[in-house]
Amino acid sequence: MAVVAGIPASSSAAEFVLNTDPFAGSTALTTPGRQVVGGEPSISFDLATDRFVIDLAAFGPYGFGPAVSFANDEITGIPTSGANIIVLRTFDNDGDTTTPFNAGSAATLIADRVTAPGSGFFIYFNQGLDLPRLVFSTDLDDSTADLKIIARFTNMVGGQALLSDFNAANFQVVPEPATALLLATGMALAWRRRTRA
Repeated sequence: MAVVAGIPASSSAAEFVLNTDPFAGSTALTTPGRQVVGGEPSISFDLATDRFVIDLAAFGPYGFGPAVSFANDEITGIPTSGANIIVLRTFDNDGDTTTPFNAGSAATLIADRVTAPGSGFFIYFNQGLDLPRLVFSTDLDDSTADLKIIARFTNMVGGQALLSDFNAANFQVVPEPATALLLATGMALAWRRRTRA
């Protein structure tokens, strides 16, 4: 499971730690075509205080990071490159409200807009479930990229308007880029000392 738990960051905030390989235990990456891996937990998320903590040890191997680059808009306002966390405020992809708008159709809409390859997360509003979901894509630019549903926001039922309240502060990458650079530099120096001895 990608969401470990809501860990209180303070008395009123929770951190949802994403620290496992999103596709662990599935055959998605070796199965041809787009695979959508579900089994996501239902969470209650406070937009004013809560955040997802994304561990680069789990998501870095997919090319995610090293920092958050956030975009929140309708599809025509999403940048064509650079964003690795997208909140999609377009709620239909074909002008027909009787056809479902799900993770696959949201991912295809994003892939049609984004022109540069790169993994990332997106939040969209699922019509059938009537709530937002957080999804990880192995490539936001590829309409066949595999998807892992990370979480469903059960406290936002019917809350399409709430999507505009998501912001970059709701996401944190660990280790943070400066920390990761410091660790890498320290490891490189230690390796050089060992090879000289």
